[in-house]
Amino acid sequence: MRRASRGPGLAIFAATFVLYLAVGVYLASGLHVYVGDSLSRVQSAQSVLFSRDPHLAAIGFIFTPLTAIVQLPLTALTPWWPELTTEAISAAVMSAAFMAGSVVQISGVARDRGLPGWMGGLITVCYAINPMIVFYGANGMSEAPYLFFLAWASRRLIRWVDTDDVHELVVAAMALGFGYLTRYDGGAATMAAALLVGLVSFRRAEKVGTPPSTRWYRTILDVGLVVLPSAVAFVGWALTSWLITGNAFAQFSSEYGNASIIEQSGGSGSDTAEAALRFSMTELAILAPLFPLLLVAVVVTRATRRRLYPLLPTVLLIGAVLAFQILSYSRGSTFGFLRFYITVIALAAIVALLAVPARRTAPVRRPGVYAAMPVVESRRRPVTIMGIAAVVTMLVAIPVTAWGMTSPKYAPQEFALTAVVAPRPDSTERKHLDAQRVLRSFSTERALAQYLDSLDLPEGSVLCDTVYGFAVVVASTRPKQFVIPSDQDFTTILNDPAAHGVQYLLSVPNEGRGSADALNIRYPTLYDNGSQISVLVLEARNDGANLPDWRIYRVIPR
Repeated sequence: MRRASRGPGLAIFAATFVLYLAVGVYLASGLHVYVGDSLSRVQSAQSVLFSRDPHLAAIGFIFTPLTAIVQLPLTALTPWWPELTTEAISAAVMSAAFMAGSVVQISGVARDRGLPGWMGGLITVCYAINPMIVFYGANGMSEAPYLFFLAWASRRLIRWVDTDDVHELVVAAMALGFGYLTRYDGGAATMAAALLVGLVSFRRAEKVGTPPSTRWYRTILDVGLVVLPSAVAFVGWALTSWLITGNAFAQFSSEYGNASIIEQSGGSGSDTAEAALRFSMTELAILAPLFPLLLVAVVVTRATRRRLYPLLPTVLLIGAVLAFQILSYSRGSTFGFLRFYITVIALAAIVALLAVPARRTAPVRRPGVYAAMPVVESRRRPVTIMGIAAVVTMLVAIPVTAWGMTSPKYAPQEFALTAVVAPRPDSTERKHLDAQRVLRSFSTERALAQYLDSLDLPEGSVLCDTVYGFAVVVASTRPKQFVIPSDQDFTTILNDPAAHGVQYLLSVPNEGRGSADALNIRYPTLYDNGSQISVLVLEARNDGANLPDWRIYRVIPR
């Protein structure tokens, strides 16, 4: 029995956490560069604790809850450190910690298998410093925890196929359950894990001549173990959402959900399924250009050695996630964002670490009945050739990904970083001007929050929806002044703002995503003329990209 040492993992975590957090703080506090979904989750955590109607259900049911829940302890410190919320530092801490954890899991695969230090170290470093990994480790998005849970589940299942240790299966199941609570497409990874576990359990039992009844019993038990946490998360979250909002799957059925956003935004970006497929393949090539060649080489090598099982967990789990994303985009039900394919970087890293034979057996608490430990090999030449090929695969991805991230077409959320890395303040080039506009996103909303804060308004004085208003609310140091949809009396106040002490209305154009704004639904002409209940006080042209102009109306008192 061998236990893994925690020392190297702690050192790797500390080093990468500091790197990602430093980048995150610089982007958030130094440059005020934010990604919308990250700010939205910060605002959800803020609403749970510091809105005028604080309660746990204010966390919202459009996104899965884990990223916002993790931020709650830091958000609780906002009265003493306002920037944790107003500058989204809590989000940067969250993503930095989870992305550092994913690096630990990647390096852990190398340590579990006793790989040469140069190979394991280089592949881990290449993963850790990949531009997409650094950016999404810093910006507070859900990609960081999602990568962590997928890498954690993959590592544990790689151990399980060798050791048949039930502890590994249980930990992998927990990781998959948490993965679903991070992103809905985590369900695809769970289904792939169920397929893998069922196949491996049945075939191993069949190989040693286990009676059919026992064979099926063991297979069903193993599959049940790996699926149970995700099933509980799925049912629990859907039931809670249905009881509170009336929608079991608000992400798909709500006017705030992904399907509505795509419809309001004019589509997902590709006209045909064929064009969408080409786009997805391009995205994958940007993030892992040599991975297909490496995968073929590793499959052939492992098939020759009859050691395919350790390769299956990662390929099936992350492959299922990528297949789900490609299918969703081809059907027009999601956007063509480069970050939706980021899991291929983790897939490439783990496959690269499996390119050479293990030099020691995996750590194990209690080997199972059907344990199939690898035969430890010491031949150097094949290890060196495949090891170099694996490292080159990861090295080449770094400059290719960095180049791909400069494309407005293939990296619409990342290309603006070129104006951070190589600023050209005097440039009049269209691409650079667009990048600067993206970087200025939410600057107008921050200015509006500062303006409203300066009025020293009482609680419940400003009525707004959080379709776009989340960025105003989260930047305010006085969140109780806002009446927002998570407040239980929001509808009542919306129907008669003057009677409930509302002084100001935050209004956006009644078009695109603005058509889902509750104020526009209740008062369709509010943005144009105040709907006879208010008068215009302030108009703010938006400096950011793909964000609406704002009008602040003062409510006419009774």
